[in-house]
Amino acid sequence: MEFTEAYKQTGPSCFSPNARYIAVAVDYRLVVRDAHSFKVVQLFSCLDKISYIEWALDSEYILCGLYKRLMIQAWSLTQPEWTCKIDEGLAGIAYARWSPDSRHILTTSDFQLRLTVWSLLNTACVHVQSPKHASKGVAFTQDGKFAAICTRRDCKDYINLLSCHTWEIMGVFAVDTLDLADIEWSPDDSAIVIWDSPLEYKVLIYSPDGRCLLKYQAYESGLGVKSISWSPCGQFLAVGSYDQTLRVLNHLTWKTFAEFMHLSTVRGPCFPAVFKEVDEPLQLDMSELCLNDDFIQGNSDATNGHIKVRYEVMEIPISLPFQKPPTDKPNPKQGIGLMSWSSDSQYICTRNDSMPTTLWIWDICRQEPAAILVQKDPIRAATWDPTCTRLVLCTGSSHLYMWTPSGAYCVSNPLPQFN
Repeated sequence: MEFTEAYKQTGPSCFSPNARYIAVAVDYRLVVRDAHSFKVVQLFSCLDKISYIEWALDSEYILCGLYKRLMIQAWSLTQPEWTCKIDEGLAGIAYARWSPDSRHILTTSDFQLRLTVWSLLNTACVHVQSPKHASKGVAFTQDGKFAAICTRRDCKDYINLLSCHTWEIMGVFAVDTLDLADIEWSPDDSAIVIWDSPLEYKVLIYSPDGRCLLKYQAYESGLGVKSISWSPCGQFLAVGSYDQTLRVLNHLTWKTFAEFMHLSTVRGPCFPAVFKEVDEPLQLDMSELCLNDDFIQGNSDATNGHIKVRYEVMEIPISLPFQKPPTDKPNPKQGIGLMSWSSDSQYICTRNDSMPTTLWIWDICRQEPAAILVQKDPIRAATWDPTCTRLVLCTGSSHLYMWTPSGAYCVSNPLPQFN
């Protein structure tokens, strides 16, 4: 694997949807580089430090959230002289996002007073009162024609369906939730899944016309749903719960297709490949050992954190690192806090937050774990390659970790003090 030289970065960074550019925040400046040559394509100066970056789907526009100033600035890659500034005044701006047509920006004001749709074509705006959340509770169909926005009034949750062409409300219906957590369209746009807060285990699937297709509740007592994700093919809905179990529903009958438990001890009858990250032994030639300046300089990588690591295949049964969450503190670190489907929907990776250093990779067809990766540090992120069955994860160290059905391997970053 090849690496570029290090470039300065003080804020967020983001690849464009067409993968041709990468935008990097450097204090007040937005630097757009070519993703292949890393040459600077455009340089924009914002009015304050950049807190958030998001590309439009057509990769032509990019917005910057200046949340300290409660404003948004947008830029055009093809028309550098074009500028846009959005300021809600006293209402403030808590979050901003692009619409699927890349010509409208949706902002949510502080305290969820209203959601505003701003047009870049004619400077018109449309308001939706009392959105449920700032950064959540908004979902678009795959074809970009409709938006579902969660609102709350009179202590009840509602779903508002809007046309992304005219931004008129096409329909409104109430949902059976106590405190709606989030919403997501199915990949074929035929259904909407919503789920309740962790205090109430409830998963609801509605048709776009407001009919309830499913009311799912795996158990009654205890904390409920923590994460939900549709498979790319649309045939499965994965529900991660606080009881450390992943449940997969099928889209035909909405029945439970599989249940995957994350146990601290792995034993038969399933025998997944267990890869454990270990330090690479330091190879020294003892015949010519001499503690001179050259030796110290040559081993400075170890002091900078560049210790070589590798995966070691472990035998089953094996006990995995487990952290029991305290019972007297809110938001316990347990349950399925991370999940991600492979592009072919054959695999799904999960992390049980009670075992933050362990990543499970499940084979959906065989309904069993295909592999388990045990890291030295807590896993921060994991994502699948969109073109093939390859998983990449990171732990905040100077290494990248990859898994494919043929095995797992570690990649060391040669840059000093990189994480």
